[in-house]
Amino acid sequence: MLLDVDDTQLVLVDYQIRLMPAIFEKNFVIANAVRLAQMARALEVPVWGTAENPEKLGQNVPELQAAIDAAGGKTLAKMHFSAVADGLLDWLRPPARKAPMGGNARSLPKYLQKPPEPEEAGRSTIVIAGCEAHVCLMQTALDLLEEEFEVWVVTDACSSRTERNRDAAFDRLAGNGAELVTTEMVAFEWLRTAEHDLFRDIQTLIK
Repeated sequence: MLLDVDDTQLVLVDYQIRLMPAIFEKNFVIANAVRLAQMARALEVPVWGTAENPEKLGQNVPELQAAIDAAGGKTLAKMHFSAVADGLLDWLRPPARKAPMGGNARSLPKYLQKPPEPEEAGRSTIVIAGCEAHVCLMQTALDLLEEEFEVWVVTDACSSRTERNRDAAFDRLAGNGAELVTTEMVAFEWLRTAEHDLFRDIQTLIK
């Protein structure tokens, strides 16, 4: 099973100013998160960010927040460790849209009324990365799995204060059905072919 760029949303969890200095391999992780947001922008993949208790931990680091903003994304301020508990699902699942019925359409016999359009299901695959991997990233990903999303965790854009906690999170996520991938795996699965119009642009981002 490969990622489908047209069925994907990107969620970037808590790369915050006062948290990142303590994170293992922080510069590497931030750089990959920025790449993910830039690739998503180029390929028209929706991008969402989160920030845990921003009054205490600050906003996301400027380079990442700029990439989220440039992609037209929004950032959810939250207090729960899982962003799902603070309303992330409302962003990932757009409200159902019903066909408009103008004039006296509602008074027509049912056989003359236009049937409503199917509800928009939204994109069901979530590519997710963030910090700390064993807390906010993991709890958000597990809740998304419970909500029947397909969840793909970008391991080289995730971390914790310790390598052991990060790796324990990956083990638990894989055991619960998440796919573990890397930034380059996401890039080339979104592209699928070297003949893609944006191949060289995406290749430049990941080099």
